[in-house]
Amino acid sequence: MPAPAPPDAAAHAAAIRRMFAAIAPRYDLLNRLLSFRRDVAWRRAAAAEAALPPYGAALDLCTGTADLALEVARQHPGARTIVGLDACEPMLRLGCRKAAGREPRVRLAAGAAEALPFGVGTFDAVLVAFGIRNVSDRATALAEMRRVLRPGGRAIVLEFFQPRGTLFAALYRFYSRALLPRIGGWISGHADAYAYLPASVEAFPEPAAFAEVLRMAGFGAVRWRALTGGIVCIHVGVRG
Repeated sequence: MPAPAPPDAAAHAAAIRRMFAAIAPRYDLLNRLLSFRRDVAWRRAAAAEAALPPYGAALDLCTGTADLALEVARQHPGARTIVGLDACEPMLRLGCRKAAGREPRVRLAAGAAEALPFGVGTFDAVLVAFGIRNVSDRATALAEMRRVLRPGGRAIVLEFFQPRGTLFAALYRFYSRALLPRIGGWISGHADAYAYLPASVEAFPEPAAFAEVLRMAGFGAVRWRALTGGIVCIHVGVRG
């Protein structure tokens, strides 16, 4: 069992849950609007990396409103089950409404990424979209992802990064720092949440550094690729 999180980590996790609970009613709308609907394509690309075998099983960590879990189900009709796990219950309730009557293989549950309620080798793929950046104890979460993967199973991480060294990167920095927080705050009514987004992205390791984090967590054959000019990257690692 993972060791108990230190008090500062517990406080951070509680703050993140409150933040996402507050923005849940406008979360999907703002994802589409602020990304110019590119988030749909990003999740589609991540889901394709799961490469689930017939009757396979996948776990979507930090599932939020279950967009990625539903996309995995759509792309892998032969999969047995797709589980979505999140610590924020208001987000899960919205995800349950989306999945109800639409995709019976998708089931959602409350839980923390640092203490997954599943046995060793349960899943053929574990995915997390825009969530590992918010986890209080990233090393423990990655260790848990590896634990619940079967040998040969894939960990897929879709995350925001900061583009570097181009005119596009400069334009994106202006958008993410100046415009995105104002638009997100105005529509959601929670400006702090959308100020947190660019700040947390800038504090996250760069793509090559995060690939090394995955290797240090015990994943092999680690690779990554950038999408949309480096705004997001997909990292893939394999449990040996």
